[in-house]
This record gives sequence, structure tokens and C-alpha cells, in this order.
Amino acid sequence: MPRWSIIFVRIVDRLNYGVGRFAMYLLFVLMAILMWSAISKTFFNPSLWTLEAAQFAMVAYYILGGPYSMQMGSHVRMDLFYARWSDRQRAWTDAFTVLALIFYLGVMLWGAFDSFGYSLGLKWTEPGALGLSWPEIGRLERSPTAWRPYLWPIKLVLCLGFFLMLLQSIAYLIRDIATIRGETI
Repeated sequence: MPRWSIIFVRIVDRLNYGVGRFAMYLLFVLMAILMWSAISKTFFNPSLWTLEAAQFAMVAYYILGGPYSMQMGSHVRMDLFYARWSDRQRAWTDAFTVLALIFYLGVMLWGAFDSFGYSLGLKWTEPGALGLSWPEIGRLERSPTAWRPYLWPIKLVLCLGFFLMLLQSIAYLIRDIATIRGETI
């Protein structure tokens, strides 16, 4: 395998390992938010922000932990025939399915960036004299709840999570190609 592909796989693995280990601690943030929600409902006035903050923490935990889960092989796999196949047969199957995953993640990343731009109020101006249009930042999108937080931070997390999952999928494809060629990374 070319040296750049080995370096790419190692960098992506190291990056997703670090982000995944960080994402693990978001579960404690979620538990703290839910504990405060229970305490405030019992002894004080209920907090307006706890439900939505818990949802944001759970989304960040799930999305940022996805590439780490994929890297560790802890995702769900239908194992009816797969377990009996040779490593090369598995690599061929995985290479085919990871191409479908890369396409899917590309579409999801596109949608996430579009939604992120919308949350920033990004609008494109009419083309000017040079035929170029420039982005204008308008009103920032807010949640329609009583707490009304800005939505761009969680949409940025979605973009980051889908991008990291896409990188991990490409790293898996490179590993599968190496296995098919009889090499290891």
C-alpha cells in the first residue's frame, strides 16, 4: 500500500480514538443534566433548559461516538454467513458495503452543512457584476421552545460527526483494499 494511505489510516484512527474517548464523558454530562432536572422538579421550580440540553448532549454523544464505535468494531453486524468467510471474502464484502456507506455519509454531510448554514442564517446574494454571489449572515436560528437556544452549535457537531465517520469509512476502505491485496495496515 502507498505510504500516504497508511499515514491517512493511522491519523484518522488516532483522531477518532481521541474524539471517541472524549465523547464517552458526554454521558456523564447527560446524567448530570438529568439529575439536575429531577432535583429541580422535586425541590424547586422545574428548569426549562434541561430537556433540550439533555437532547443536545445525547446527540453529541451518539454522533461523536459513532466513528469510535466503528473503529472498535462494536457496531451491529448481521453475522449469518460472515463469520465463516475468509478474511479476503470479508474484505471484499466490506469494501462493497463501505462504498454504500461512504455515499450515504456524503449525502448526510451535505444535508448537515446545509442545515448548519441555515441555522447561521446564511443566504446567498444575487450574482454581482463578476457573476459571483456572496454569503450573507442573517438571523441565527433558535429553537422554538421556551429556552430558545441557538441551534448552530449542535448542527456544527452533526457536521463534525458525519465528517469523522466519513473519514473512518474511507480508512476502512483502504484497510479492506490492503487485505484484498494480501497486506496489512
